[in-house]
Amino acid sequence: MAERIEVMIPEEQVRLRIREMADEISRDYAGKELHLVCTLKGGVFFMCELAKHITVPVTMDFMCVSSYGNATKSSGVVKITKDLDEPIMSRDVLIVEDIIDSGNTLSYMIEMLEDRKPASLRLCTLLDKPERRRKQVSVDYTGFQIPDEFVVGYGLDYAQKYRNLPYVGIVRFE
Repeated sequence: MAERIEVMIPEEQVRLRIREMADEISRDYAGKELHLVCTLKGGVFFMCELAKHITVPVTMDFMCVSSYGNATKSSGVVKITKDLDEPIMSRDVLIVEDIIDSGNTLSYMIEMLEDRKPASLRLCTLLDKPERRRKQVSVDYTGFQIPDEFVVGYGLDYAQKYRNLPYVGIVRFE
């Protein structure tokens, strides 16, 4: 089955919103050091761009947590293939995610990270798809709320393709 990509959120709009989010995060964490936890692989594009515009000291770590595989819908089974390299106890932690839809992966990850006793734990996402939510998660910083479409670009993929698109696009299957 072939697919084509339609632009949903153009590149400049994505970049502008990320700078606005970074300004808000910088104000909220003024005088503190912020530890960003990125979910691989998709979140890395967003986190790198976001971190460039945050003005407080930033450290980073990565987790690989998935419930998709090569499908277009969440499997519901959360799999951790890479855990954090550093402890987060007593640190101000911001989870940086590319997209939140069902909430299954994030609710599992948040519960796991809260058990590690960070000073604070917040959630930042480029895209939020609330109508697909099965488990509620509190999102502190949202780039864009989007409808229930399968999207790619800016780190998001379909079967490992399209992550490198500089915009957010909708996958249309032909």
